[in-house]
Amino acid sequence: MTSPEKPLAGLHIVEVSSFVASPLAGLTLSQLGADVIRIDPIGGAADVNRWPVTDQGESIYWSGLNKGKRSITADLRSETGQSLVQRLVTDPVDGGGILLTNSAGRSWMSHETLSASRPDVITCEILGRTDGTPGVDYTVNAGLGFPMITGPVENAGTVNHVLPAWDVACGLYAALAISAAVRRREQIGVGAHITLPLEDTALSIASTLGFLTEPQVNGQGRTGTGNDVYGTYGTDFVAADGVRFMIVALTPRHFRDLVELTEVGEAVAAVEKALGADFRTEDDRFTHRAVLTALFEPWFARHDSTEVVVALRSSSVLWERYQSFDEVVASGRLASNPMFAELDQPLIGTFLAAGHPAAFDGEHYFTGPAPKLGADTPATSSTVE
Repeated sequence: MTSPEKPLAGLHIVEVSSFVASPLAGLTLSQLGADVIRIDPIGGAADVNRWPVTDQGESIYWSGLNKGKRSITADLRSETGQSLVQRLVTDPVDGGGILLTNSAGRSWMSHETLSASRPDVITCEILGRTDGTPGVDYTVNAGLGFPMITGPVENAGTVNHVLPAWDVACGLYAALAISAAVRRREQIGVGAHITLPLEDTALSIASTLGFLTEPQVNGQGRTGTGNDVYGTYGTDFVAADGVRFMIVALTPRHFRDLVELTEVGEAVAAVEKALGADFRTEDDRFTHRAVLTALFEPWFARHDSTEVVVALRSSSVLWERYQSFDEVVASGRLASNPMFAELDQPLIGTFLAAGHPAAFDGEHYFTGPAPKLGADTPATSSTVE
């Protein structure tokens, strides 16, 4: 499972997990060369059949998050199953001394228990909430503020984001934390007990991006802006044939090109003078975005999407046509991107699958397919399914 040229080759990691954050951390480490063994209860954890699934009911979700790993199933309620996990983590010959899990609170695989057998053990426990109680992406997000400002400005309710952003960020943070703990262990020989709450991941990012700082410093939190980009000029426009585009003008040059492209230079100059504004600044472009959008919209409405694309390609304006997932796949973007390679996934089919998004010396690292659940369970173990 490991490749000697990959950065994490030689690392052995035991993963006892389910859903997104923890399996994504394991997948990321596997892509970078680590040998990751995922251990599930007999029959699979709660995510083994999670949607999306194939027409035959096989989980595309599960296979996507577990590519390149080995799979063992065990009765985790039995002493035999628990001993198997402990041995795989702490054994001085075969164990890597690293446990990744979102199943915290089990004393038999706690850091305290495992470190008694191996003092330099590294455990990474992904939690829900800061206080250790359960939480998932959608519940954490609901209590943070983002759904209150997501969606159309006129919407009086809340809008959840379809991307589990906190799960994704948490999984990547977990992979980074484990890598950092391994480096420290190599340097000074100590292990680490890492705890990473999903809630703290979300709070940390919301703080870093200023969402939680604004109420403290300015006395008021951010309000929703719909499809308008906060703090600069950016919004969506509809072409004559109904195709929608996202347009962003971050810099004065972008804005100048957008004004020239849409042939409204005189009108924009007049508005700028009348308002006492300076559209070279992001502040004024954002503040007066409704007026500017009203000036730009007629040009898009007069041109079909082909004409819009030609004009945008000849400018510095940042843009993209809105596309569905089906359109992205049909466009050929996957086949032309070296991050994708053909994968023959048993029970699922053959398709283009992404490797690690970072290219090392021009090379993206890939894993093999996800294993069949329990495929690597020791044949001599009483935990065999």
